[in-house]
Amino acid sequence: MTRLLIIGSLEAELGQAARIATSRGARLRQADGVTSGIAMARTEGFDLILCDVLHDVSWLVASLDAERIVCPVVACGRNADAAAAVRAIQAGAKEFLPLPPDAELIAAMLQAAVGEVQGPIHRDPAMAAVLKRAEGVARAEASVLVTGESGTGKEVLARYIHSHSRRANGPFVALNCAALPEALLESELFGHEKGAFSGAVAARRGKFEQADGGTLLLDEIGEMDPRLQAKILRALQEREIDRLGGAGPVKVDVRILAATNRDLAAEVAAGRFREDLFFRLNVVALRIPALRDRPDDILPIAEHFAQRYAEANGLPHRRFAPAARAALLGHSWPGNVRELENTVHRAVLLAEGDEIGAEAVELHVPAPRAADAALPALHAEPQAARPPGVAALVGRRMEDVERDLILETLTHCLGNRTRAAEILGISIRTLRNKLHEYRAAGAPVPVAPGQMPVAPFPYASIG
Repeated sequence: MTRLLIIGSLEAELGQAARIATSRGARLRQADGVTSGIAMARTEGFDLILCDVLHDVSWLVASLDAERIVCPVVACGRNADAAAAVRAIQAGAKEFLPLPPDAELIAAMLQAAVGEVQGPIHRDPAMAAVLKRAEGVARAEASVLVTGESGTGKEVLARYIHSHSRRANGPFVALNCAALPEALLESELFGHEKGAFSGAVAARRGKFEQADGGTLLLDEIGEMDPRLQAKILRALQEREIDRLGGAGPVKVDVRILAATNRDLAAEVAAGRFREDLFFRLNVVALRIPALRDRPDDILPIAEHFAQRYAEANGLPHRRFAPAARAALLGHSWPGNVRELENTVHRAVLLAEGDEIGAEAVELHVPAPRAADAALPALHAEPQAARPPGVAALVGRRMEDVERDLILETLTHCLGNRTRAAEILGISIRTLRNKLHEYRAAGAPVPVAPGQMPVAPFPYASIG
């Protein structure tokens, strides 16, 4: 169920949009102005905001960003008012909804706001087995731990579980535990009262309260600080949380799904993850296979993205030429479905003619690791055992070499910080701090498509 906030009067055509949204299953709230709308967003949480262009869309978007409230804003106005539509998009609105409203367009916006719930596209038996197991546990209340490499679609599977659960009519709330510093993450999870800390200008409900009656996905939970792990464990055991600065505990009714690309059992053994929390989360485990381990899924997923991005960019839907299909099937996809999506999106934009040819499918071939490059020279003379390229590094400062390695790895991963951290063997927090330093020094930092640039300081808004 989509949690929808409409800012503006419901007496005219915006009211018609509200009735359409309600008939499509949206849970509707209404605010007369931007100030009251922001106050409601702090305390309730929404999947989508429709704002009449008669109100200050720019201030609404800026205020949501400043308070780290992640929610897409769609501006609404008369179809003939093209200037208002342009101003709204320039102000940061994701889309413009012409009035009078089109029912199918509103349905598409509601669906996009909550994400796909039909489950991962699949044809391979390995993925079919995962979905069958997911359907079997969906209606239970047990916690589920979803594991798999970065980019395999863990959040998509979590949404699928929620949509097939008894909580399907409740909210689905997702939080990336690696995306925020520890101090902000605690506030995002448990909420805070006004004045609880510097900058807490108003009370705000955390993700636990926003997910009350529904499902909370804790993505990248393996990155969470041990102190917060203890608080998560208490919330699971007692079904209550404590807001920062709060006077007493708040009861919550939430089903927890957790996702990670780390081996949590190994993290427990290394003392980086609490064993009791691991057992609490790992009631049911679902592991999504890497895309290279389910080759029958590559072409169906590619066709799905080709159609999606053709429609999104107003382009004709083209099928893949035989050579393009062979190129897709022959790639190892280290970035999994996320890499495939980016590749297909790029191919749709570059393609010419009636088909997507192999020349439009630009694949990033991983560079050999230094250890692998050195293998042929292991039995050679000592002076020949140096890995290729090492001589070029002599005379350079260590921090410069480290910077170039990190940025080149991030470029190879198409800006995917989680995947880059895996390859580099460092934590996502360490990588994020390094990128803050590089951006502050003026270095260009690659970002994933659709991702906001790395903020220059930890309290900046998270896109």
